[in-house]
Amino acid sequence: MTSVLRHHRYGRALGAGAMTVALLSGGTAGAFAATSTPSPKATMSAGMPTKKPMPTHMATGKPMPTRTATAMGSITVSTAHKTVRHGETVAFAGRVKGIKSGVTLVLQHRTKGKWTTLRSMTTVSRNGTFTIRRAFTAKGTETLRVATKDGRIMSSPLTVKVS
Repeated sequence: MTSVLRHHRYGRALGAGAMTVALLSGGTAGAFAATSTPSPKATMSAGMPTKKPMPTHMATGKPMPTRTATAMGSITVSTAHKTVRHGETVAFAGRVKGIKSGVTLVLQHRTKGKWTTLRSMTTVSRNGTFTIRRAFTAKGTETLRVATKDGRIMSSPLTVKVS
């Protein structure tokens, strides 16, 4: 009987030791996988220190995904006519990357330091191209760009001189 109890006691100690090693090595792996994100700070709540919950990406040791310009998409646009007469229609043609077909694109112009959406829009075709047409009635230089309707992705600005 004593040998059974002794083996049971050693089994418990061995299991506890294995569990401790697993927890410590898991914590070490998490420390090496952690990014430069600061760890949660202890806060005082009703006189008792508590820890804020750890974000999921830190608890799993996996890096948090980041959005890059290529992941978000891009819009390139150009026009064949950089100078037009007032009332003349200008075609803005371009290509998108990372934007699904059917997404609405709008033409925007810069006025008084702010981008304003014009009433000229189109949708992205199946092959990733688009064309927006717009007639300008006011004389002067227009600074324009094409953007998704939600405003998350936009092209580089281009200028058209209206005479």
